[in-house]
Amino acid sequence: MNAPMLPCPPVLGRHLLLDLQGVAAAVLTDAARIERVLHDAAQAAGATPIASRFQHFGPGLGVTGVLLLRESHISIHTWPEYGFAAVDIFMCGEAQPERGVEIIVAALAPVAHHVRDEARGPASQNP
Repeated sequence: MNAPMLPCPPVLGRHLLLDLQGVAAAVLTDAARIERVLHDAAQAAGATPIASRFQHFGPGLGVTGVLLLRESHISIHTWPEYGFAAVDIFMCGEAQPERGVEIIVAALAPVAHHVRDEARGPASQNP
């Protein structure tokens, strides 16, 4: 017997896409530092880290990483040769992903940054 489906709330989570420009190359190649920053961002947002994986691609090359959260995830991809980082923050529940953005921006000190904030869930879909 199948369990009855619960009614779905109109918004299940928020998905913030953060672009950082003008970040020092030395920062964008330091996988350990980036992992600490993402952990700090999760804590500030009220999220709970459960696992992480970060990979540095060699001298002068970037980092890719993901911090899995009980509330979803934070991921990052860096391009030190362009001074650019792309960060993806998706959180559900009571977490406040905008607080994580504040921590990341403060720690990586970009010259400029841009955030797109998307609601995720049935109400966010176009009919």
